Amino acid sequence: MEIQWLGTAGFRMKFQDQVILLDPYLSRNPEARPRQPLTPKEVKEASHIFISHGHFDHLMDVPLIASQTKAKVYCSQEAAGSLEKMGLNPNQIHKISTDRWEGRFGAFHAQAFFSRHVQFDKRLLFSTLGKINFKIPRYLPLFWKYPCGQVLSWRFSFGDKILHFFGSAGSSRYELELLGNRAIDILLVPLQGHSDICDIAARYVKLLHPKWVIPHHQDDFFPPISRQVEITPFVERVKKESPNTRIKILKLNEKLDVSSMMGG
Repeated sequence: MEIQWLGTAGFRMKFQDQVILLDPYLSRNPEARPRQPLTPKEVKEASHIFISHGHFDHLMDVPLIASQTKAKVYCSQEAAGSLEKMGLNPNQIHKISTDRWEGRFGAFHAQAFFSRHVQFDKRLLFSTLGKINFKIPRYLPLFWKYPCGQVLSWRFSFGDKILHFFGSAGSSRYELELLGNRAIDILLVPLQGHSDICDIAARYVKLLHPKWVIPHHQDDFFPPISRQVEITPFVERVKKESPNTRIKILKLNEKLDVSSMMGG
């Protein structure tokens, strides 16, 4: 099994003959760091696309990628509505309307859990508004055109390996404790959207106790709306509070051989 981080919350996973995309968003503005040389038009291979929620940095590039690859998209009803408005064939969209929905796809199994978006705190909001300033009208369409909708977290079974993906970090303690009842091999946890996001993400690790955690979404993908998150506090807290969890920090577009990482 192979995992590739595409920046923001985007991942490409390959398992046997299946290519799976999670929140594939590659578009950037000129100020983004790190720069993403890969464009949506260059993504020609995908069998399934799984979406966590409908914000632009998770959904914007899906219509083009899905049209090119003929992949089926699995998302909330609200995100499906956005995709249809953008011209994606409704026959390529599978709407998830129930908590704990399950799907079997030959080589792997997927399950969707209802979750929540992280709540933007006042300090982050005021800081972001200060950076946007008079440019607010330019960025407003990115918010009203891409409503969040129901947030989904996704759990995948690849053979004997369990991977859980969160596209936003608003889960309640109760939700995480329920999800933590089953062993997780790899946790993909986002670090964006709150001034204390490193503490929030570390709590995910503590309650889910995965063997490995891969942080994502910490990049400055669309300034001035986004910011580069310094994840050292997250790393230090995980090492202190979850010593049995190992941390893997991927570089943009880096490919990771999971079998090699986990020893078989």
